[in-house]
Amino acid sequence: MVITQKSDQMVTLTKAEERIMQILWDLERGFIKDIQEHFPQPAPPYNTISTIVRVLVKKEIVSFKTYGGSYQYFPLITREEYRSDQMGRLMNNYFGNSLSEVVNFFSEKKDLDIDEVDEALRMLEDLKQRKKK
Repeated sequence: MVITQKSDQMVTLTKAEERIMQILWDLERGFIKDIQEHFPQPAPPYNTISTIVRVLVKKEIVSFKTYGGSYQYFPLITREEYRSDQMGRLMNNYFGNSLSEVVNFFSEKKDLDIDEVDEALRMLEDLKQRKKK
């Protein structure tokens, strides 16, 4: 879910829409053919990508600039805004808004590398220090 720039309504993105957003965030601006070129082969058909991008425009996640008969598309939200909203939704819906529940999940369900655990501990310690100030 994402809070759009024009309104405070939440919008749900499909996996296909998210994939196109990933490409647009990387490109910053692009025509349908530019987006299509960034898909692994075989890329989805031009018309499929165009339809999904038009849905993103309707959802107010993407906008465009017209060049004659062509449209150059660009995101209206940043990757960070989307990630923040998705993580907030995930934490709220699945972990009761509890960081300790998230940590518990990863400690029990995922095979974490010791270096990843050390890095997470460093990050949590940094967060703790910032919160004390």
